[in-house]
Amino acid sequence: MRTYLRHFTNHMKIRNKLILSFVAVVLVPTLIVGVYLTVELRTMALRGAAEQIETNMDRVKKRTLDLLNVSYDISYRLSNDTRLGQLANNSYDTTYSVVNAYRDYPDFKEYVNLYREIMSVRLYVDNPTLIDNWEIIPTDEQTKKTDWYRWAKQSDGLIRWSYIQDSRDGARYLSLIRRIDFYKHSTNGVLVINANSAMLNGILSQESFDTMLVADRDIVAANDSGLVGKTLEELSLEPDIADRRSGAFMTRLGDRRVRIQIVDLYPDNELINLRILSVFSVDDIVREPNRIIRSALTAIGVGLVVALVLILALSKLIGDRLLRLSKHISRVATGKLDLKLAIDGKDEIGQLSRQFNAMLGSIRALMGEVTESNRQKRELETKQNEIKLRMLASQINPHFLFNTLESIRMKAVVRKEADIARTVKLLGKMMRKNLEAGSGVIPVSAEFDMIGCYLDIQKFRYEDRLQYKLDIDPGAMSASIPSLIIQPIVENAVIHGMENKEGAVTVEVALKMRDEGLCVEIRDDGAGMSAGRLAEVVCRLNDPEDGDGSDHIGLRNVNARLRLSFGEGYGLSIESAPEQGTCVRFVIPGEKGAGNHA
Repeated sequence: MRTYLRHFTNHMKIRNKLILSFVAVVLVPTLIVGVYLTVELRTMALRGAAEQIETNMDRVKKRTLDLLNVSYDISYRLSNDTRLGQLANNSYDTTYSVVNAYRDYPDFKEYVNLYREIMSVRLYVDNPTLIDNWEIIPTDEQTKKTDWYRWAKQSDGLIRWSYIQDSRDGARYLSLIRRIDFYKHSTNGVLVINANSAMLNGILSQESFDTMLVADRDIVAANDSGLVGKTLEELSLEPDIADRRSGAFMTRLGDRRVRIQIVDLYPDNELINLRILSVFSVDDIVREPNRIIRSALTAIGVGLVVALVLILALSKLIGDRLLRLSKHISRVATGKLDLKLAIDGKDEIGQLSRQFNAMLGSIRALMGEVTESNRQKRELETKQNEIKLRMLASQINPHFLFNTLESIRMKAVVRKEADIARTVKLLGKMMRKNLEAGSGVIPVSAEFDMIGCYLDIQKFRYEDRLQYKLDIDPGAMSASIPSLIIQPIVENAVIHGMENKEGAVTVEVALKMRDEGLCVEIRDDGAGMSAGRLAEVVCRLNDPEDGDGSDHIGLRNVNARLRLSFGEGYGLSIESAPEQGTCVRFVIPGEKGAGNHA
């Protein structure tokens, strides 16, 4: 894909590249940002309106509950009023006695006069001796058939709010309904308290959006007087939303897209379905943000057109200058090297023009140097031939050395000097392997064979003063390691282990396969080193510039090869203490120690 894009762009004209860059860098990001800001601005407007409505509805809910709680308080007082029970259950002989009883109980009138939150209080009782004074009302058959009356009779004193018609004036009110039990007389009545509709409408009238108080599905109060008395079905509200007691919903009312916020006044009481609904038009909310967005898009569009015109003009200027440069390059290609390109400016094209002129000067200078270059080339070929001859000569010398060692070995065999013959054989074998090893990798078995030759030669030399042990995992024999990586350490152990120690010295070589790779350990029980001497040796191992010819040059060479081959964490680790000997360890990493070293 990347190759295709590179090929595609490389074949485009600069004018098209600039236009494409404008589209990719300016137009597309501008459109993305514009769409994002449009959506975000509309969302912020809707969110702000929703938050404002929630705040307003909380205030409306509190004021409405304060108004309705007055009816609650009055109903509880009347339910415990023994005088009211006596009045409702006495048997009266004359109208005069009933009127006197009513005159002696003015509480209903006093409540209405004292509290503006209620319109009226009335009690329905089954006492035919009473007369209807619009407060104490004998229950007739029509009233007994109403849903609210039958519910109250069966409710066991529970409270309910309903939008019912008052038989006295024919108007409908939001009314508190409950059964009052007169336990002393084993009778009951139905109490109805009408809330003040004007105050309810006044609470809602302060809201800027359509807000209404709904009992079940009846609109009992609203800031739009035309909605009072209607039902939610008449507003074409979806039944699924009309039955919800709380929440926020997006829907359509006619041709308007609206958001409806519902707050339940009594969320913990399933018997009272009294809710506040607020309806606001989404189009009204986003009208101002849409105007701002249109103005911004117009300004952005003008800016993009101007930018496009400028890019086209700039692309023409650049294209003309590049065309002049292309024509001069074509003339140079035909062999005309005496040209001089004059393109003014300090930009990249001007710099390219100056470099083009400098290139022509360099070409002319280089052509004058061709003869000298050919002469040097012939001289170099002569020296390379001399080097090849010397290399051929150097390959003869090892053969002469091996032939001489073999002659000495044969003389020793003839004279029955078996130890000398065996040692000379080991020496020749060891030198041949050193010359054949080169700088590649070899099997552990080959390195192990070379270490055995070396230790046997040193054993012949030092006799009983030198002992050695070889401990190698059978599985490690087939692993591959860099050539001559162990032998220099073994040689170092023999030479320095026997220094300053008169007794016998034992050199141990251990090769073990572990999870981290091939672990190599060379240990001697020689004189060891002090802490200061050990620190000096470690310091020289880690200093590749140390060229003083010290006797630890073999260790430094091995340490450098390990780090170059496997990384900084794979150098030599040295432990030593006076009279306790020295131990050198290193690790060949897993894959490399297992035969995959390159």
